[in-house]
Amino acid sequence: MDDTVNTRRAAVQDYYGQVLQGSDDLKTNACCTTVSHPRHVREALSQVHDEVLMKYYGCGLAIPDQLDGMRVLDLGSGSGRDAYVVARLVGDQGSVVGIDMTPEQLAVARRHEAYHAEQWGYAQPNTQFLEGDIERLDAVGLADADFDIIISNCVINLAMDKAAVLREAHRVLKPGGELYFSDIYADRRIPDTLVNDPVLYGECLSGALYWNDFHHLAKRNGFDDPRIVHSEPLEILNEAVSEKLGDIRFWSVTYRLFKLEGLEPACEDYGQAVKYLGSIEHCAAAFDLDAHHHFPTGKIMPVCGNTWRMLADTRFAEHFEFIGDFSTHYGIFPDCGTDVPYASQTDASGAAACC
Repeated sequence: MDDTVNTRRAAVQDYYGQVLQGSDDLKTNACCTTVSHPRHVREALSQVHDEVLMKYYGCGLAIPDQLDGMRVLDLGSGSGRDAYVVARLVGDQGSVVGIDMTPEQLAVARRHEAYHAEQWGYAQPNTQFLEGDIERLDAVGLADADFDIIISNCVINLAMDKAAVLREAHRVLKPGGELYFSDIYADRRIPDTLVNDPVLYGECLSGALYWNDFHHLAKRNGFDDPRIVHSEPLEILNEAVSEKLGDIRFWSVTYRLFKLEGLEPACEDYGQAVKYLGSIEHCAAAFDLDAHHHFPTGKIMPVCGNTWRMLADTRFAEHFEFIGDFSTHYGIFPDCGTDVPYASQTDASGAAACC
């Protein structure tokens, strides 16, 4: 590992372990979100220890639906806020492993395990917090195909080798599992002069990937057809930071990436449809797969082949009725564009749906 990478890694550890003492110390809103959590998440958050909440630096909503009994990995778990919320939602038959490279953050998470087990009414904690590098999950003994879901909240942008993070995530996920995470993305590639700025990097800005580079990187590492769950533009309020960044635009984005072999590069039409049964907990009226796929309970909805598989070959299968098959191909769905795919700075309606 070269000196530049080592220096940058040490700077990140120092920033999150020593410089930041709470979310009020952040210089931008990159590690914040204006979106309200659903009620069941808010209820779980209300029981999380105050010290854990104070040390939280996430940027989005990284808690998916249908968690009961799942085995979950939290990449860059920090003080443990999201890990503890998920620990509540997976139940005492599920489990959560958090991994982080900052000893100070891990110390906060570890000292409240018994507290949260008592809050949730569990006989023993269903959490474990490991010190390690999210680029090298093998080094902390995480086995192949061991997790149903991986979450992460505003951490992958801090990684030096983002391809390694995605490779390792794909390795430890079970077939049909998903990486569900929030992070920061830019509308262009960040100049090296900004990448080497320790404050901009620590604030989750200059380590952000250009969105199109991320899509290609995800596909090269086994996650075809990345799906955007939510996106919102970042407002850089600090004048000095804004001046350094110029006219680069940033978004906080939540993605879901499924470990499914053979997904197609575009939205192909096979005449298929699905009907949501309304049976996912906390989603009785409707289920949102992503920003463009909203399934009201009982309504038959046309879908592309990839969306079909994201429902049929994952933990969501029992909650849908499936109509059709892959025997006849009708071409591609319209509006599979190549513009910035996030919610506009001026128009919150988002990009055109793929199908």
